[in-house]
Amino acid sequence: MKLWKYLIGALAFIGGMFALSATSKKKTQKETDLRIKENEKLTKQLKEAAKKVEEAKVQTKKELTKAKKKTTSTKKKVKSTTSAKKTTENFEKKYRKKSRPSKKA
Repeated sequence: MKLWKYLIGALAFIGGMFALSATSKKKTQKETDLRIKENEKLTKQLKEAAKKVEEAKVQTKKELTKAKKKTTSTKKKVKSTTSAKKTTENFEKKYRKKSRPSKKA
């Protein structure tokens, strides 16, 4: 009788181990499935955000090119002031009083 108790106990222990391993695998599988779904949602959100950033990047590049064109055109219109500076220096050298300190530019 004692032998049967030990055999049944051993079989019950082995069966319990199989049951625990089967349920733990199902739980981990469900957890991994949930994590995968969450990661997919996050990747979709990141892709949408990346698209918006790319669109903004294109628009800023266009605005920069417009600004560069504008600055180059205004630079072309501006006249050089070097000759005017030279003439004022010559005038100051000729007509400025000696006691007065020279102008620092």
